[in-house]
Amino acid sequence: MNFLTLMMICGVILLLAYRIYGRFLEKELKVDPSRTTPAVEVNDGVEYVPARKPVLLGHHFATIAGGGPITGPIAAVVFGWLPAVIWIIVGSIFVGGVHDYTSLQASIRHKAQSIGTVIKEYMGGRGQILFLSFSIATLILIVGVFMILVANTFVSVPEAATASILFLGVAIIFGFLVNQLRINLVFASILGVAAMLVSIWVGIQYPIHLSAPTWSLILLGYAYIASVMPVWLLLQPRDYLNAFLLYGLIIGAVVGILIASPTMQLPAYTGFRHETMGFLFPILFITIACGAISGFHSLVSSGTTAKQLDNEKNGKFIAYGAMLLEAFMAIITIGSVAYLTQADFAARLDALGGPIGTFAAGIGYFMSFWGIPEATAVTFAALTASAFLLTTLDSATRLMRYAVQEITENRAPKMFQNSHVATTTGLIGAAALALTGTWEQIWPLFGSANQMLGALALLAVVVWLKKTGARTFYVVIPMVFMFVVTVSALGVLMYNNFIASNYFLFFSAFVLFVLCVFLAIEGWRAMVEDKSDRTVKM
Repeated sequence: MNFLTLMMICGVILLLAYRIYGRFLEKELKVDPSRTTPAVEVNDGVEYVPARKPVLLGHHFATIAGGGPITGPIAAVVFGWLPAVIWIIVGSIFVGGVHDYTSLQASIRHKAQSIGTVIKEYMGGRGQILFLSFSIATLILIVGVFMILVANTFVSVPEAATASILFLGVAIIFGFLVNQLRINLVFASILGVAAMLVSIWVGIQYPIHLSAPTWSLILLGYAYIASVMPVWLLLQPRDYLNAFLLYGLIIGAVVGILIASPTMQLPAYTGFRHETMGFLFPILFITIACGAISGFHSLVSSGTTAKQLDNEKNGKFIAYGAMLLEAFMAIITIGSVAYLTQADFAARLDALGGPIGTFAAGIGYFMSFWGIPEATAVTFAALTASAFLLTTLDSATRLMRYAVQEITENRAPKMFQNSHVATTTGLIGAAALALTGTWEQIWPLFGSANQMLGALALLAVVVWLKKTGARTFYVVIPMVFMFVVTVSALGVLMYNNFIASNYFLFFSAFVLFVLCVFLAIEGWRAMVEDKSDRTVKM
């Protein structure tokens, strides 16, 4: 099959889903553009900062995308490209998009507080503690695995390291110009994008060569600093500018695919069981996370995005739209390797040190069809991927800080409410993972925890909607499916790691499993008990 045909079909389906199903979700959630959002109401200049729609889309998309829609699909195509494509399309429309959008709306209806706070209101303090414990564990895994991926990318593509460092300086200057000096956004954006292109050129000319452990330590320090800085100074402008890189990458790849019209050589389906990955169910659904559904997205929606949303009406564009755009990115990722034979795919994955380098090589190949030297295009793709890995890394660290502060409030010494102490507390576990593990070891556990977090966020939304008297079927169905998938996956991981005598990962999976079971019980109790006298307004 020709990949161009597949890409166009998927693109049309996603556009129709945004128009039709997105409108349905907007109606069911009773979105009111006249209702004042927490960002506008609080506007403290640090965490609550109203952002214009394109700026917030850049932040949200850059944060949720990261390396997920690259790493997951490339790892999952061992089952064949067809199961991966079906899960990405169906999952993003009916599961991930619903998860992201409802999480955002639930948060802004509760003063832009986290999903943990929503759980506390409707399920009690015990439910909040269980959810936040699960969230912190998942975020530790996210920060740890993405620290490894970024460090490996910087080692294999040292040009990306230089450019990424320069990007940070550009973002800080951009944030100051736009937010403090009030320079016109369009003019500032032109200057910012130009400065980023210059940074790429400098990176190619002056690559930085350091070892992976050294980069891990540097990234640890960067994540800490980024977590405690005002959101307008680095997080918001950096993500906004980085989004232009990804938009450029997507456009460049699409144009290249239009010209190259590559034939897909990877098989559509290889079988229900893979010798190293295991069974298609449930492994496929935890391997492809960010392109279909990712629990991390609910933390972003209710963590940083909700505190920047200037109007409820923009929520569909930012949350549901970004999820569908990420799904399209995941489809392109499949195309970046599907034109290879199985033997060539395996050889490239091994030679380039993992999925990021493999993705960059495929995208660079497509972009070379419209005149860019292939080596330059490959470098650009790797730079873009590394920039987005960094956005996930520092945003996840900030969200981990929020979770630590929330779970320790009125339960632990006041020092844990300090941003520096809370950030350091969360980074200790992530640093241990990054310095002692590999992404291949951590990814299955990360995928399971991440998807279970998505199921738990959907559970919180269902309880909230039931208390308001709203319909819930469109959230209940994906919630039940994700619970079945992730409970099965955690069971498989516990068994496999116990047999392999990897007791650390076995114990980690067991703890996540127990937390999940207890929280599911709390959610069930909250849904079935008679609360007719406590129905709340939506």
